[in-house]
Amino acid sequence: MKKYFILIASVLLFSSCELLEDLLEETTSSELSSSEIVQGLKEALEVGTDTASTEMSVNNGYYKGSPSLALIQLPDEVALIRTKINSNSTVRTISNLIGMDDKFDDVILAVNRAAEDAAKDVAPIFKDAIFNLTITDGLNILQGIVPGTTITKSGITVFDSTAATQYLKIQTFNSLTSLYAPKINATLDKDLVSGKSANEIWGTLTTTYNTLLGMLSSSTISDLGLPSSINSDLGEFSTQVALDELFYRVGEEEKKIRKDPFKWASSIIQKVFGYVFD
Repeated sequence: MKKYFILIASVLLFSSCELLEDLLEETTSSELSSSEIVQGLKEALEVGTDTASTEMSVNNGYYKGSPSLALIQLPDEVALIRTKINSNSTVRTISNLIGMDDKFDDVILAVNRAAEDAAKDVAPIFKDAIFNLTITDGLNILQGIVPGTTITKSGITVFDSTAATQYLKIQTFNSLTSLYAPKINATLDKDLVSGKSANEIWGTLTTTYNTLLGMLSSSTISDLGLPSSINSDLGEFSTQVALDELFYRVGEEEKKIRKDPFKWASSIIQKVFGYVFD
């Protein structure tokens, strides 16, 4: 650690990029090699993704027992429609009579069940994601800095305890979305809720909504600002939200590793994260 702080002091004195790289290489080679940094970061992320995948794939891994506590809620457009319907006592009564409000809850449950099912296959996707770390990027990440997105407060660099996770997300989110979307879409067609799939339940919701509109006057529809149809893409929405939550869980595991690297059996995690452990 002393050597690292000497390195920082040197950076303040010398602005040469070439000199900085030389200093980084010298420090890394004597205390922690670049290959060890990469290996340690990857292993920590594998621990995080394995744990997140395991936790999220069990029953109620996403869904926490009731719609009000579900991690995946309705798409914003649909949630707004529900709010508008319930804001008018007469419309709310009609909605309840035809089971409209129950359909919203059914969709929440179905989407969460689909995300839980798809989470079973997420670990290999994360592990296959390739990201390249330079010596500089590796040291930055160890020090809680996401390369290219440094956040400062009052001139002081803010430590990000999920720097490795955020770096992985920046590098892989788009490619992971294209890989994960087919799995989410496949689970949306599985009969996971009382013999029905999420897509079937979604279809029932949109049909019931159309029925509700047919029972309302045009002035009521206009006054409430209700759209003529529900157009959200359930597959796209579910993929984005499911991945966001998975990255959040990976980040939580990274925080645990940084807080106490010596708790883990892996010697490389102990060495790499112990290098900056206070």
